Amino acid sequence: MMPTRPVWAEISRSSLLANWNLLRSAAPEDADVVAVIKADAYGHGALACAPLLEQAGATWFGVTCASEGIAFRQICEQPRILLMSGFWDGEPGAIIEHRLTPQVWEPYHFELLEEEGKRRRLAPQSVPVHLEIDTGMSRQGVRSLNDLKTVLENRAADSSVYIEGVMTHFSSPEVLDPDETRAQLWRFAAALDVITGQGIHPKWIHAGNSATLFVPQHVLALRGLALKHHARLMLRTGIALYGYLPRFSPPDSIAKTDELRPVLALKTLICSLRTIETNEGAGYNLTFRAARPTRLALIPVGYADGLNRLHSNRGHALVRGRRVPIAGRVSMDQTVLDVTDVPGVAIGDEVVLIGSQANESITACDLADATRTIPYEVTCAISARVPRLLVD
Repeated sequence: MMPTRPVWAEISRSSLLANWNLLRSAAPEDADVVAVIKADAYGHGALACAPLLEQAGATWFGVTCASEGIAFRQICEQPRILLMSGFWDGEPGAIIEHRLTPQVWEPYHFELLEEEGKRRRLAPQSVPVHLEIDTGMSRQGVRSLNDLKTVLENRAADSSVYIEGVMTHFSSPEVLDPDETRAQLWRFAAALDVITGQGIHPKWIHAGNSATLFVPQHVLALRGLALKHHARLMLRTGIALYGYLPRFSPPDSIAKTDELRPVLALKTLICSLRTIETNEGAGYNLTFRAARPTRLALIPVGYADGLNRLHSNRGHALVRGRRVPIAGRVSMDQTVLDVTDVPGVAIGDEVVLIGSQANESITACDLADATRTIPYEVTCAISARVPRLLVD
């Protein structure tokens, strides 16, 4: 159903499923793939995307926090849910009730879960966690082998909490020359040796992100670690699910696929037209000045919808299959386009801000390049007031 306010994001079922199948086929047959749907599926709408991925065979999903996990559990009963950013005091009850699996690394993570387990009189080894190792990103994870030994030695034998998985996160999986991931893999291997030396044998080990799936040497190294420790390999895929491949450095170092398909299109309609004369201005502070008699189209999209204000006087949109420039500043709820060179333009014409029209396309990468950011931020920035509509 078309929203009353004519601004919407189309989410392509077929593209999402094609990407999932491509990524699943890129992983080893004996590995599990996590579909990362945190941050509302990178702005694509987690509650719309998750059931499609579950039907396609996804058994693990990655979310940011307990609240995202609880919302997911309301619509998907069976899959495992990995909380990728830890948790807070007051959340262990919900984690246990909704069968969420947190990444842990701080001693208080274990303490809070163990206290809740005792309160509920849970059996030993009944609350699974995935222990994160900091191998060089200095963000999350147990920092040193000595800290790791302390964490492991301080756990009670009858604890309800058990380490089901061990994981790390690569800081630069797309940087291949020199291979910055090699040192992190070495540290991860050392940590796994300590863990198994304490008699703990995780069912899963995992590391990396979308880039890792496309770097054979990283996948082989991780698979080797999993086999050594009689564990299953798990690979986490995020941005590639939604159609964007990380940019590798150097760019020609590996064979990359061009089969990923962007899942999201951001669209609106022209709601007003006017003509201004030479040297007339448009927008806040009149930063656009007409160099000729100019036809302007107003669209009801602004930075409150996720169209970055840095696109003022430099961004583009598609109208009737032609690329047209943004004229003046992007304001909170509206933007003006210069459609002088588009014959027959009319109120109600469709405008594409991300997506394709005729033979022209604008991707989240294009918007990211124009504002010196990454496509992750572009899609995540599309605000909640923009409805996501499943298509095809």
